[in-house]
Amino acid sequence: MILQCGFDEAGRGPLAGPVTAGCVILPADFPVELLNDSKKLSEKKRVAAESVIKEKALWGLGIVDHETIDKINILQASMLAMRLAYDQMMIDFVKWCAAQKINPAEVQIDAITDGTSCPDVPCACRCEPKADGTYPVVMAASIIAKVARDRIMTEYDKQFPAYGYAKHKGYPTADHRRICHEIGPSPIQRLSFSY
Repeated sequence: MILQCGFDEAGRGPLAGPVTAGCVILPADFPVELLNDSKKLSEKKRVAAESVIKEKALWGLGIVDHETIDKINILQASMLAMRLAYDQMMIDFVKWCAAQKINPAEVQIDAITDGTSCPDVPCACRCEPKADGTYPVVMAASIIAKVARDRIMTEYDKQFPAYGYAKHKGYPTADHRRICHEIGPSPIQRLSFSY
């Protein structure tokens, strides 16, 4: 048996907060019409799709904080978040195999990731730019990552309301840059990024 697994991340470009990654294996009967590149879906549609993905698919979420991003760089942090998402997804995968009376060793997982780099995972993996607009498993991973990161940044907005994180989610908007220059970086600022 061969199962396709998708990876994508959210939050490579922001100046603050974590990078998140999703890892998803979709069942054959998944309603793929709910999916698209997370950036092309409204927030309402993303949240609705996330709920269905979590209910029907095998999925994992990886989160790497701003301090680790500063230590190892954003590309390595994105790859780490994908590995963490894979490891979490594999817990459900093993339970799924047991429920289906399938030997996990007899299942081949083929992974595809959006972009130009593959995470260090113990399965075949290939990368493809714009995969998040082409492959349903990558679209689903994109949605898992984006919705999770948006929730995290909305929570940070409650702690640091002056920075407007609920609005721009830490991306380098003019308002975000201005407030950083006026009052200094927030406690979740990526200090290795210029703001």
